[in-house]
Amino acid sequence: MYAIVEIAGQQFKIEKDQKLFVHRLQEDEGATVSIDKVLLLGNDNDITLGAPAIEGAFAEAKVLGHLKGDKVIVFKKKRRKGYRKKNGHRQSLTEIQISSISATGGKKSAPKAEKKAPAKKAAPAKEAAPKAAKKATSKADDLKKVEGIGPKIASTLNEAGITTFAELAKTDAAKISEIIADVRGNHITDSWPMQAQMAADGKWDELKKWQDEANGGVMPS
Repeated sequence: MYAIVEIAGQQFKIEKDQKLFVHRLQEDEGATVSIDKVLLLGNDNDITLGAPAIEGAFAEAKVLGHLKGDKVIVFKKKRRKGYRKKNGHRQSLTEIQISSISATGGKKSAPKAEKKAPAKKAAPAKEAAPKAAKKATSKADDLKKVEGIGPKIASTLNEAGITTFAELAKTDAAKISEIIADVRGNHITDSWPMQAQMAADGKWDELKKWQDEANGGVMPS
């Protein structure tokens, strides 16, 4: 019987009582090593292939000793660079002797448990009220409801960042005059912040009464 096995990352064809050198093993000299990665078993014309290893098949070997292999010279050179480097290497090896090869009786690998995907956490529900409030505050007011403001002035104020009655009420009359300086006409802005404040407070009746008594946006005396 013969077998093809994997030992310390290398594949070997082995038979009983065969001696071979493998990469250095951790076991002490005289210890017995069990080889459970049997990739192929052959017995005359009967051949068994693993996928990749044969379930239950194994081989045993005895550690005869530890040693170093022949020195290998590694020489590196780069043309026209003046680079030359010479190194030597001796591989650490272990000599073993195959004691037995068996098709059954080895350790069977336990089936891998299926990993369950972690449950996805439900996204927290977004509060509808704050969203609605935000949407309401971002809506521009009709500044033309202020006496003395026409479409051109309203557009100019919007471009300057004044889009609501509350923002207009907080703006000084002199600043408003500066913003609309390029708009043709003689515009008296003294009452605009006051009118905007009444509109922002929802005092429409009071605003209408004031506008009826005013003369083109000029405060009545």
